[in-house]
Amino acid sequence: MILVTVGAQMPFPRLVDAVDDWAAAHPDADVFAQIGDQVPVPTHLAHVPLVDPLELRTRIEDAELVVAHAGMGTIITCLELGAPLVIFAREGARRETRNDHQVATARHFGDRPGIWVAASIADLHDLIDRRDALRAQTPTAPETSPRLLDTIRDFIDA
Repeated sequence: MILVTVGAQMPFPRLVDAVDDWAAAHPDADVFAQIGDQVPVPTHLAHVPLVDPLELRTRIEDAELVVAHAGMGTIITCLELGAPLVIFAREGARRETRNDHQVATARHFGDRPGIWVAASIADLHDLIDRRDALRAQTPTAPETSPRLLDTIRDFIDA
């Protein structure tokens, strides 16, 4: 299953619509998306507005590929579980977020094993097409800097 998540704060139509277009061309692909309150809704992939955090973690664990905005919660969970992640960052110039912090986050994590960054819809479609080759990631052991993970979680939850 390909899992798409846009986070819990706001919709991300550019990402959801791009994956919906990809799903239209690949009707046999199993794609599930958490889309926020986006209207209109996608027509070629299963979707819900929100997924609770525990269910999202399970879906990430089971996913063959995660496609997401550059949200730290998703990035950390994918690193912990060794889930391959394609980041498609929200852009401030498009008014998808208040500034380009997601572009900076994607740039920062883009060289980590198991994380790929799509800078365009064409890049995104290409990475989803190559999902079978995007599986090489070693899970980050929880023993690895739990203090840092806790600090980041506290920051996100605040």
